[in-house]
Amino acid sequence: MAADSIVFVWRGTDRNGRSSTGEVLASSAALARVQLRKQGILSKSVKKKPKPLITFGVKKIRPADIAIFTRQLATMMKAGVPLVQAFDIVAEGTDHEKMRELILDVRADVSSGTGLAGALAKHPLNFDELFCSLVASGEDSGTLEVMLDRVATYKEKTEALKAKIKKAMTYPIATIVVAIVVTGILLVKVVPQFAETFQSFGSDLPGFTLFVLRLSEWVQSWWFILLLCFFCAGYLFSQAKRRSKRFADWLDGVALKLPILGTVVHDAVIARFSRTLSTTFAAGVPLVEALESTAGAAGNAVYASAIRRIRDDVTTGTALAIAIRTTGLFPTMLLQMTAIGEESGALDDMLGKVADHYEAAVDNAVDSLGSLIEPIMMSVLGILIGGLMIAMYLPIFMLGSVI
Repeated sequence: MAADSIVFVWRGTDRNGRSSTGEVLASSAALARVQLRKQGILSKSVKKKPKPLITFGVKKIRPADIAIFTRQLATMMKAGVPLVQAFDIVAEGTDHEKMRELILDVRADVSSGTGLAGALAKHPLNFDELFCSLVASGEDSGTLEVMLDRVATYKEKTEALKAKIKKAMTYPIATIVVAIVVTGILLVKVVPQFAETFQSFGSDLPGFTLFVLRLSEWVQSWWFILLLCFFCAGYLFSQAKRRSKRFADWLDGVALKLPILGTVVHDAVIARFSRTLSTTFAAGVPLVEALESTAGAAGNAVYASAIRRIRDDVTTGTALAIAIRTTGLFPTMLLQMTAIGEESGALDDMLGKVADHYEAAVDNAVDSLGSLIEPIMMSVLGILIGGLMIAMYLPIFMLGSVI
């Protein structure tokens, strides 16, 4: 099957004479019929799969998709399926168009004699340097299926860790957005109705009510500019984070100092450092090279810089545990387990245990964070919306007391 494989939709009957339909990958309709015949299917119709009339954007390849692909490839290779055939099975089983194209591109390179690591390295946006170096180690040592299994485990645990961090961040952000939207609607639509009612009172309004009325008038006059400023600020923030390394590094430092989320981010970085170094070292990658790969996958600029300092110290002959201690950023547990691992010759195993511990710590922290943030967010909503309602009903209460 070449790189220009096409998805064909077929209709036919199986060995038992039952009607069935499905999809098959082939470079032509004739080859598709041959494949179906080998599977015991008598094809009545084989047509190229039509493209949808309406598409809502192209679905991008996410790191989670790469993790699933790696696990599928590792499982099939462990079962004795040849590498090229494994690519065919995975490509045929996915409905993600971009992912299928990527798999078929890699398959074509492997079929032409390129090593798997070399074929993956041609797609740096999807397969980073760490991924390719681990696969290359597996190919060189003749244990590709074992290495793919380790890489799959590493990617799965890394993506699970990312998902936990996103879970911790999503709830408060969503609550704040809802609070801003509801407050804006009240100021633009509800408060003006009360303002018309207050005009007939003929008496002075409370200061708090006057403040809310003036705020409502300002929002009604400038809501479009305000909304535009929010969108521009969000766009500029995302562009600055993407294009300015200095700004992105500053954000990483701020994330570690946040009152509640900072601890979760710190534990996640330690877990990722331990997991990455454990996986690369177990793969037979030299420690200095493993530290360089770990720095690139740290996920935080502060710790990436510290890991590179560790690498420099290790290069000069300093023990890993001592080099880690000199940075002053890593916890005591990691230092002790690293020292034990170096002494016993089981560094990868000790680092794996550290990673397990901190991944569990992140999981527990996220669960605790959810129960802690919920009442805080409810209080914020209550103060904003309740405050507006009190400001509107305060003149009515005062009028009732006068009567």
